[in-house]
Amino acid sequence: MAVKIRLARRGRKKMAMYDVVVADARAPRDGRFIEKLGTYNPNTPVAAIDIDNERAFQWLMNGAQPTDTVKAMLSYRGVLLRKHLQIGVVKGAMTQEEADKKLEAWLKDKSSKIEGKEKQLADKAAADKKARLDAETKVNEARAEAIKKRQEEADAAAKAEETEASADEAEAPAAEATEEAPAAEAKEEAPAEEASEDKKED
Repeated sequence: MAVKIRLARRGRKKMAMYDVVVADARAPRDGRFIEKLGTYNPNTPVAAIDIDNERAFQWLMNGAQPTDTVKAMLSYRGVLLRKHLQIGVVKGAMTQEEADKKLEAWLKDKSSKIEGKEKQLADKAAADKKARLDAETKVNEARAEAIKKRQEEADAAAKAEETEASADEAEAPAAEATEEAPAAEAKEEAPAEEASEDKKED
């Protein structure tokens, strides 16, 4: 029976998650499996790989064949390197202590690289957030400036209207006074004319 270490899909639509399983090569993708080794979640910024390294190593040593994707994940976790070093120990190319030291040094270097990548992603996310906030602040300031300008224009227009209204009110009494003055002159002229006519009759 050919045994494979492969992925079995689960999770909802467009948010797939996977189980890392050991299964018969003839079984369906999401069908029966022999053992579950861990999970793989590609939806996080740094893909979350949670695998039981010890059990995966034992299955590899027993002849289980990983698929290409699982092989990349096991290489990322150092399981394939451990298998390679263990084969060297079995063949007598190195001692177990030397193999363990090499594996430990590799794992330490890998963990530092992963931490650096996570820090870089976190810094980038913080910088992007700050840039978005700065852009939003600029937009809000421009909007507030435009509102202030419109308010000033409206106030200036209202003030101009008030000035025109007060000027109209001042002109109205003056016009009334000019209209009354000719009427009074006409009344004064009328009695003078009557007096001159009376003199002529006498």
